[in-house]
Amino acid sequence: MTPKKSLGQNFLTSIPARIVIVNAGELTKGDVVLEIGPGRGFLTRGLLDSGAKVVALEKDRDLIPVLSEIFAPEIKSGQLVVIEGDALLFEPSTFYPPLSTYKLIANIPYYITGAILSRYLSHKNSPSKMVVLVQKEVAERVVARDKKESILSLSVKVYGGPKLVYRVNKGSFNPIPSVDSAVLQINNISRKNFKNQYHEEMFFKTLHAGFAHKRKFLISNLLEVFKESKNREEFQKLFEELKISEKIRAEDLPLDIWLQISNFLTK
Repeated sequence: MTPKKSLGQNFLTSIPARIVIVNAGELTKGDVVLEIGPGRGFLTRGLLDSGAKVVALEKDRDLIPVLSEIFAPEIKSGQLVVIEGDALLFEPSTFYPPLSTYKLIANIPYYITGAILSRYLSHKNSPSKMVVLVQKEVAERVVARDKKESILSLSVKVYGGPKLVYRVNKGSFNPIPSVDSAVLQINNISRKNFKNQYHEEMFFKTLHAGFAHKRKFLISNLLEVFKESKNREEFQKLFEELKISEKIRAEDLPLDIWLQISNFLTK
């Protein structure tokens, strides 16, 4: 089958990369894995060989019969379930039996990487761990390799601990993409950083406010959005308590400070 550009299909062909991904999943027999976009089943084979049960979610209906034929024994035994569906609409809790405890492991199409990370990290039934093959630059931004935070990096870190595990060159795919990829592992996924849903919503509102104008100081960006509820003097007092400069910019602030600022804004 010819890969479909409209679905961002770049099928993994590297055995070393597959081994790294499966090992990063730290899978044991009986683990449940949600694999998004199994394609022709190259990664699926490695996941099944680990002894895990796999729920493979494939949007391309033309690949469903291909997977059904290749993995007929595993499907018959119940180790593999193949579902035709959209990962951005799939509800783990409504799948039968519900995916209450699972790991998400996938080679994600570049164009929906951000949407996948956002949906599954913030989902009420989130995975305990994610191992995703993404564009190398995205993985580096998530872990803030340049020591500069972003909305993306903080949006991931607030739910779990990201780690860039392995770089995968573009020749490891068919068709060959224009950029290299990387294996991104996100551990210990939870909502423990939030007191409640309102705090979670306020955290993201604070983030977007803080990064609205990159060249402006953080305090100016925050005042622009929250001026009706907090004045400059209140922000100045908070910054003094947090021991941060009024001339600091959003990208220089670590996660724990963002959480404290967002907590301040919920009061």
